[in-house]
Amino acid sequence: MNPKEAAELLGHCSAFDNRKPSTAAAMAWAAALHDVPLDTDAKAAVAAYYTTPPKDPDGKLWILPHHVRTLRSKIRSARLENFQYEPVGDETPEEFIARYRGQVQAIASGRVPAPSGRLALEGGPKKQFMEELEARGWEGNRRVPDSDEEAAAAELIDTVRRTGPLGVECPACHAALGRPCKTPGGNDRQPLGKPRLKPHSARLRAAEGVPEATAEELAAQEQRIRQMSAAHLARETADVPDAEIVEDTP
Repeated sequence: MNPKEAAELLGHCSAFDNRKPSTAAAMAWAAALHDVPLDTDAKAAVAAYYTTPPKDPDGKLWILPHHVRTLRSKIRSARLENFQYEPVGDETPEEFIARYRGQVQAIASGRVPAPSGRLALEGGPKKQFMEELEARGWEGNRRVPDSDEEAAAAELIDTVRRTGPLGVECPACHAALGRPCKTPGGNDRQPLGKPRLKPHSARLRAAEGVPEATAEELAAQEQRIRQMSAAHLARETADVPDAEIVEDTP
């Protein structure tokens, strides 16, 4: 943009803010916008600036060169939102760069209509390709969850992948994956119970892959504890001497 073009742009700005363009201002704007041409997008940037109300209702909008540069770039970038390069066969790297830049420039400037929608892939994978994926452990056609709870749990399993106790559901309080264990009871603020600082022992064992004891094993363990307690009590009783009754004599 040269000083003459900058003066024309300043005249366009004065229609919005009633500024008084001068030769010095035109030269300054030309220096600030030396690589920005005077085109319809530059004037559209001025209109876009004065379309937005100021942050201070009592303030006055006053456009500057950097506003023109930024808004013009946004206007041109919006036309390229759905742009996809259209290659030709057997093109050299130099031809690719030249064609790519030419297509970008044509659409950004508005000379070529901007794409109205994104290109979508059509068709599906071949049967042989799907069979090879499934042979390698991929589960195709995943079941759609029946409820939001199942969907949330499935998403948590796919995304969290935690290690340690929070990576498994708690067998004691049934805390979900990634959620801390809860204490018994609840209140209005925490209906499921207050979070525990440490996970339940059952959750720690489950995270380490230690199987839970069966009912028979728990009963046998409880019986051993009772026998050990009874034996310890018998030893303590045998070591205590009989108390002697001493009568006070007058």
